[in-house]
Amino acid sequence: MTSDGAASPRPIGPSERIDAIDVLRGIALLGVVAMNVVTIFRVSIFERFLFPKPHLSFSSIDSAVETILMLAVDLKALALFSLLFGAGLSIQFERLARSERRTSLLLRRLVVLLAFGLIHLCLIWNGDILTEYALAGFIVLPFLFGPRWLLAVAALASLVVYLEMQVFPPPWLWPGTDAVAQDVMDANRIYATGGFLDVLAFRLREIPLIAALHVYIFPRTIGLFLLGAFVWRTGVLRNPSRHLLFSIAAACIGVGAALILCHAGGLIASGRIGALAEPLGTILLALGYGAGIIGIANLASGKRLLGWAAPLGRMAFTNYLAQSVILGWIFYGYGLGLFGGLGVASALAIGVAVYFVQVPFSAWWLSRYRYGPIEWLWRTLMYGVRQPMRQKA
Repeated sequence: MTSDGAASPRPIGPSERIDAIDVLRGIALLGVVAMNVVTIFRVSIFERFLFPKPHLSFSSIDSAVETILMLAVDLKALALFSLLFGAGLSIQFERLARSERRTSLLLRRLVVLLAFGLIHLCLIWNGDILTEYALAGFIVLPFLFGPRWLLAVAALASLVVYLEMQVFPPPWLWPGTDAVAQDVMDANRIYATGGFLDVLAFRLREIPLIAALHVYIFPRTIGLFLLGAFVWRTGVLRNPSRHLLFSIAAACIGVGAALILCHAGGLIASGRIGALAEPLGTILLALGYGAGIIGIANLASGKRLLGWAAPLGRMAFTNYLAQSVILGWIFYGYGLGLFGGLGVASALAIGVAVYFVQVPFSAWWLSRYRYGPIEWLWRTLMYGVRQPMRQKA
């Protein structure tokens, strides 16, 4: 251990980043905002659990767009983010290997993330994922001190637990249909017409219901964190083999799509296999998407094709929170009050427009500054030292 490594740990510099990972993170952010705007900002997230749904699609275009999103994007983009977070945590762990403060710095990193998540959850938008990621990070961190095989075994065990919960959901966890229907009815009224304090009070009241959804997916988050860390340890992301990545992409997308389409078509809709088809297909699709995008981003032509997404990925934390603020103002009563009033296609167009405004903004910002504003604050609080912000000439 060198004294420099122990005394002055620092954040990774822009020139040290792996562009393909930033590209993947930036593209995954598009999937996240697409699903958030369609399923949570536009209407209550709990509408999907009611039959018939209070808000039906307004046209055949809405139905087609909703079907494509649910089959190809829903939960897959979040799964990609989980894989990337696990890989990122492993990268941080590795870079701090020579620092005596490694454990305390990583714990502080997660504590700061938890604080951001709780602020986001309570004051901005209760669809927050940051709180869950911070809590899962505390569980995953000890495994990073173990060998690579332990990460693989723990990832597999966590994913098996997640899949078993889809087959045998805990009966005590989910409230009755009447409670869910009442929440949706209240959401349609308060989110659409309430002032900021009305929306805030209802958002806090919804947290126990939101927490139940997180419990169902929490083992998957842990498993994908561990899998992302394992993938980083294998060296695949540092020295990518395009043939290997494209082979993984083809296999995972093929099998994952087959499982999801067969389940949606009713071919494997019942029994244990039916219960496992969609969640397992979602995991495989996320892995396939990730491998394919990383492979393309490492091609010379792929860098030109997808390079625009890298600044978005470098500022994903800032962009994610900004999306919550902007979409909250667009859809809730303290702003434009569009909640419950738009079809799927119209809401998706708004979300995509917000995303593509962030594309040039992210590039412009990073041409002048080293980090996004939230990324800078996160690093400053983690290291306890004010980080340099402006780019050097």
